[in-house]
Amino acid sequence: MVLNYIWIAFFVVAFVIALFRLVVMGDTEVFPEIMNSTFASSKTAFEISLGLTGVLSLWLGIMKIGERGGVVNALARVLSPVFTRLFPDIPKGHPVTGSIFMNIAANMLGLDNAATPLGLKAMEQMQTLNTRKDTATNPMIMFLVLNTSGLTIIPVSIMVYRAQMGAAQPTDIFIPILLATFFSTLTGIIVTSIYQRINLLNRVMLLTLGGLCVAVAAVMWGFGRLDKEQMNIVSTSVANILLFTIIITFILAGVRKKVNVYDAFIEGAKDGFSTAVRIIPYLVAILVGIGVFRASGAMDMLIGGIKWVVEACGGNTDFVGALPTALMKPLSGSGARGMMVDAMTTYGADSFVGRLSCIFQGSTDTTFYILAVYFGSVGVRYTRHAVACGLLADLAGVIAAIAICYMFFG
Repeated sequence: MVLNYIWIAFFVVAFVIALFRLVVMGDTEVFPEIMNSTFASSKTAFEISLGLTGVLSLWLGIMKIGERGGVVNALARVLSPVFTRLFPDIPKGHPVTGSIFMNIAANMLGLDNAATPLGLKAMEQMQTLNTRKDTATNPMIMFLVLNTSGLTIIPVSIMVYRAQMGAAQPTDIFIPILLATFFSTLTGIIVTSIYQRINLLNRVMLLTLGGLCVAVAAVMWGFGRLDKEQMNIVSTSVANILLFTIIITFILAGVRKKVNVYDAFIEGAKDGFSTAVRIIPYLVAILVGIGVFRASGAMDMLIGGIKWVVEACGGNTDFVGALPTALMKPLSGSGARGMMVDAMTTYGADSFVGRLSCIFQGSTDTTFYILAVYFGSVGVRYTRHAVACGLLADLAGVIAAIAICYMFFG
């Protein structure tokens, strides 16, 4: 329901602002720009879905091998103590636990192409437990918030962009991103748990969250000892080695269980095409709304208003130049990436704004895109508190990113 109102607001606000620009400012180009954006966004939505087809088929095929080989069930048993508390409505030992873990692991390694199909598989499995097929369940919402909060251990793509833009040390944003995204994810878990009345003050969850804090500190310490070239090599190598190890493990597990691995892969891969087709309408809806909002000039007005308020309060406005990336990130990953590159081009890759835009890009994920794709893939229309929890996690990530950037580079 919330997503419905937000989508309507994109168009209404865009129309009002465009009408003002036409009548008062005499800008005759604004409405053609808006209409061009609708066509361009529709095309982009289809191209994204088409591009996902192959990746979805690959990873859903691999997941099917993992299911037949017993790997997913084994992961479910290992993670059962934590997941039964974080996802109390999922039956103990259910295969979806393994799918959720695989999706989160792929996100943490910055492997977006692998994370999406794994996430869609998890949503399909959770939908089989849903008694109201058009309404999001508590486990679905917790899972979506874990995705939208964007916990990333190795932000390879952002470091690559910084290197391309001429940053003296492309990896200098690694630790700030790790800190910001950790706060975003922790906030998402806590807020969603409050909504769903999940008790986190128990031994298992305290040990798990405490262990994650220690692990984050260990990663920060380990990478902090490497120079920029070594860090890029190690992070890229670790991500890709782990990804291929997963594929090999699933295949060998299938062989061990005497599964026809090829047939299992084909069976799972067939679902990739149907899933890609199913999400097209949802992608078109959300991307067209975002495109209209941008083309009307509403985003520029929003940034200008924030800067005026901060200046009026006597605050430092150095961070305002990077806000387009933060505001665009919940709406569009590619749009936020474009804003990040634009910030580095305009202000410099090693400027405060350039670095902060990179931290914004890595601290959270594309909330509305994920909600549209994941819920759309299973036909969920009523998202309940998913949007509120996702945006609160985003807000925590943005605030943490600003504070951490001032701490490191201010």
